[in-house]
Amino acid sequence: MSDKRNQTKKYDVVVVGGGMSGICAALASSRHGAKTALIQARPVLGGNASSEMRMHITGANCHLGKTDLQETGILMEILLENKRRNPYQTFAIWDSVLWEKVRYQENLDLYLNTSMDEAYTEGSKITSILCHQISTETTYHFYADIFVDATGNGSLGMYAGAEFRMGSEGKAEFNEPNAPDEPNSTTMGNTLMFIAEDMGEPVPFKKPDWAYTFTEEDLIFRGHGNMTISHGENGVQELYNADSGYWWIELGGTSHDIIGDHEIITEELYKCVYGIWDHIKNSGDHGAQNYALTWVGSVPGVRESRRLVGDYLLTENDVAGNRIFEDAVAYGGWPMDEHPPHGLFHKGYPVRYINFPGAYTIPYRCYYSKNIDNLMMAGRNISTTKMALGSTRVMGTCAVGGQAVGTAAAMAIKYGCTPRQIGQHMDELQQTLLKDDCYIPGYKNTDTKDLLLEASVSASSFLSGCEPEMAISGVTRRVGNAQNCWESQGISEHGESLVFKLPSIKPVSQIRVTFDPNLTLEIAPSITRKVVERQVKGMPKELVKDYRLLIYNGEQLVYSQDFTDNYQRLNVHHLSQAMLGDRIEIKVFSTHGYPNARVFEVRAY
Repeated sequence: MSDKRNQTKKYDVVVVGGGMSGICAALASSRHGAKTALIQARPVLGGNASSEMRMHITGANCHLGKTDLQETGILMEILLENKRRNPYQTFAIWDSVLWEKVRYQENLDLYLNTSMDEAYTEGSKITSILCHQISTETTYHFYADIFVDATGNGSLGMYAGAEFRMGSEGKAEFNEPNAPDEPNSTTMGNTLMFIAEDMGEPVPFKKPDWAYTFTEEDLIFRGHGNMTISHGENGVQELYNADSGYWWIELGGTSHDIIGDHEIITEELYKCVYGIWDHIKNSGDHGAQNYALTWVGSVPGVRESRRLVGDYLLTENDVAGNRIFEDAVAYGGWPMDEHPPHGLFHKGYPVRYINFPGAYTIPYRCYYSKNIDNLMMAGRNISTTKMALGSTRVMGTCAVGGQAVGTAAAMAIKYGCTPRQIGQHMDELQQTLLKDDCYIPGYKNTDTKDLLLEASVSASSFLSGCEPEMAISGVTRRVGNAQNCWESQGISEHGESLVFKLPSIKPVSQIRVTFDPNLTLEIAPSITRKVVERQVKGMPKELVKDYRLLIYNGEQLVYSQDFTDNYQRLNVHHLSQAMLGDRIEIKVFSTHGYPNARVFEVRAY
């Protein structure tokens, strides 16, 4: 075998799995200085959110059911980039946005179509993994100091001998009120999606011989007609349409090996999709006379398999109690959902929601392995009980956890320590995440390097409750009645100014500005019409579009730069050289449609 077909690679951090959690982990790791590789078995990135599966990204805001809990950070950056590039939210373009973010990130190498075949260990440490890139017939041997399992199935952890769990804990183990009395090995099943389109004329459908047959009684609790009321994934009654692939076409939960039986489950799901479409088209009036199938997925979305065990297992009581941990690095708010193991063939409602108000935090101890020293995990395979998994498994929550993991991995490289030992640097990790626009309930900016925390703040105008000093409140979203945001009274033709006066002259080399993209909007790609209909066209109107940054040294203007057509929430401006100044001003000239300027935070370093 030639050297080209058999390569050895060395990185600081290797992330295995290119779903949303793996993407955010790899981007965070590389941006914080670690030489990083992202290994993805599929030809596209995004996992369940990719064009292969087409599931919309949900998270703590529960499809707008909870206000101001939408995830920010890297995930928000990607979603806003997609909103600008991809106004009709097509999944093929979304794929390209994800690819671009990873492919053109400095310090990060991407390996698509690359599957992991083996992990090699010495004692309690992974030394390397063996991978094969099918498209190039190349075998890669990846060495790294830290490995991140973002495979969903916990495959890297399993290969390496990491402790893991599958199925449900019994009620007594963690005193979880809604856990089963006895532990079991069943899981939530997999789902295959589909899309149908209105062709403007009647379209016949002939069921394939291999497809199953369903009656109205079989689907009694599963909304499947045009404008039929059904229980939605967000725990409330929601309208579903005949053109939306159904999350409840779900199988595999009773399998003794949901991973090993993946191909069998996929084939069964395929038979169910076509059988359900036959029922919609040819049995009763489902409002689908003019509809035709235009896409049926070939890769099912997976809800549950292995969960790798960390130093702490998040529980139902932590989730329902909105627990704030001392080592909190991420958060969730999605209801704990229980999908019956029999899935589609369960004679009853397809899901039970255990709702709770507010949000909970996820401790850092859930993101690294208990017994493999250099293994971290991101995504649905983190350290939780089965009950808590029902909330933490959704992609928005997985993504912010991934950013926390990537940031911590880079810190471990910097300090030359294990992921567990980063617990000794928890304040630095939390403050870094906040600086990078992550939200951790119960925490705020206390970064002593931020020059503006000691500044006096004034503005050309402001609304009551949105005073200038709100821009240094340390929290970058509305929480309860606290706006945590400066908002002007209109925008004059000369712009609206927010001014920070420093106690003394300081060198300024970086300014970070956090705007408002309206955290109550749906902005993720979706094939569900009701989700799509809730989205605004174009960029969120509250987002600042054109602005200017200025630095003064006394009365002397030493720096001025205009920024136009902004479409991001967090904007990090690196000055070509440090400027001495004692006053920093941001002047807002326009938004994407909102009458006032809204700024959540300005930082200076």
